Amino acid sequence: MNINADIAKTYIFSNKKLTAVAALGVLLGMSVYIFMNSMMVGFDRSANESIFRSTPHIRVYKEDVISQVLVQEHPENYLIINPKIVPKNNRIINPNLIIETISKEKEVTVVTPQVNTSVFYNNGKSQIAGLAIGILPNQANQMYNISSFMVEGLFDQLKSNMNGIIIGSGVAKKMNVTIGDNINLTSSKGVNRNFKIIGIFKSNNSKVDNVNSYINLSTSQQLLKEGNNYITDINVNIKDPEQAEEIAKKLAAMTGYNAEGWKQTNETLMAAFRMRRIVINFVSLTILLVAGFGIYNILNMTVTQKINDIAILKAIGFKGKDVIRIFVTQAVSIGFMGVIGGVIMATIIIKMLQHVYIGGDIGYFPIRYELAKYLQGVGIGMFITFWAGYIPARKAASVDPVSIFRK
Repeated sequence: MNINADIAKTYIFSNKKLTAVAALGVLLGMSVYIFMNSMMVGFDRSANESIFRSTPHIRVYKEDVISQVLVQEHPENYLIINPKIVPKNNRIINPNLIIETISKEKEVTVVTPQVNTSVFYNNGKSQIAGLAIGILPNQANQMYNISSFMVEGLFDQLKSNMNGIIIGSGVAKKMNVTIGDNINLTSSKGVNRNFKIIGIFKSNNSKVDNVNSYINLSTSQQLLKEGNNYITDINVNIKDPEQAEEIAKKLAAMTGYNAEGWKQTNETLMAAFRMRRIVINFVSLTILLVAGFGIYNILNMTVTQKINDIAILKAIGFKGKDVIRIFVTQAVSIGFMGVIGGVIMATIIIKMLQHVYIGGDIGYFPIRYELAKYLQGVGIGMFITFWAGYIPARKAASVDPVSIFRK
């Protein structure tokens, strides 16, 4: 084994240029693989954080059931053959019992009721459409962590102020209002009510910040002329968001209401995420494969150049497996040098990008060191380099020394 390693070492350093080129190819491939996959994880994490600032892991609700057409066939003597269809009430019956039942599930961490109210924000002659979300402040903050993206005011003040409202930064800008100002809300039921602005939030999701506001649950029920048992949504957070779709099916069967996971709610966004993962994985793996082909070509060339040496080795007693070990050791050594260099370069690139400010809803470049991607990259890189060396090594092992000496 020591002799095999010494011979492999001699081959590596006898042609330093080819060795350096092969190692450089693995280095670039490894660094790109780790960087791109870490970037993908970072963007997914940033997007998920933005989603979970306004979307629960699971939403339990009653879907609008549309009345059936009164006349299934079309006799000529009927004047009305397609009557208007009217949605039924979307109220959840006995919401307290449902919340108590869901809370007992071991996967569940937070359960909170919610009432969404379509409103117009009024300030003088200015008027914009929006959505006032009725919440229980403690539970909603535990679910969405609203206090973490408050830019003005304190979220806790909503607990003790039934006429208080916390508005999105986009609403505040459009209505030209700030902390301490009054704003009038007109609900879809025609109820007008004045609120005092006690806070402004910025979730880094412009669709949310330009429309949403938070008020107390009982206040939103009053805007809709409903009692304190009127609930339209029950929001659920679980320990592992990736299991939301599976647990949603379980909750739907348990409660008899629709239960929708966050991925289903954001189906278009999830499709874009999947497409991005496919592209990034394809590109990064392709670069590593190209590096592997570089090692293969170099070792294949080495086998051709060293054919006489191989014949002599076999003639003096080296077996085919010894020859395979020599060239596989050479390939793995080159791959190891490239992998170590790639890990270092990827770390430097990630460190630099962490300080790059993109702006907008994202802020700083959403990337950090992902240990799983480092280990994955090292494993794939070494696997490719092993086979890139093993294939030409098998060719070298099959050399017949007698036929070579005759030539």
